[in-house]
Amino acid sequence: MTADPLPQLRKLCLALPETTERLSHGEPTWFVRDRKTFVTYANHHHDDRLGFWCAAPPGVQEEMVAEEPARFFRPPYVGHRGWLGVYLDVDLDWVELGEIVEEAYRMVAPKTLVAQLDVL
Repeated sequence: MTADPLPQLRKLCLALPETTERLSHGEPTWFVRDRKTFVTYANHHHDDRLGFWCAAPPGVQEEMVAEEPARFFRPPYVGHRGWLGVYLDVDLDWVELGEIVEEAYRMVAPKTLVAQLDVL
């Protein structure tokens, strides 16, 4: 990895309806309607790896971590709630990461906003 992944992650998050960004616990964090967190950047804050944490459907965290532990992890603090950790210091597939970010958004956004995604 040579380029800073934060601008691309920011672009993915802010492309979703009614999202905002602000610092939370010292890290860039994205919110739906400025209230519900769906993605948090993790720039070596809790360990020596660069990544992000995001909401995930039930069972997805366990499946992805078991299948690809070099790319996915159980994040501290929110991992027990099923959130997924995604490493950003590995080869990145931005199409896949976009799908992960959108799924995180769908997990916390109101149905009216999720419906907007389905018509795009």
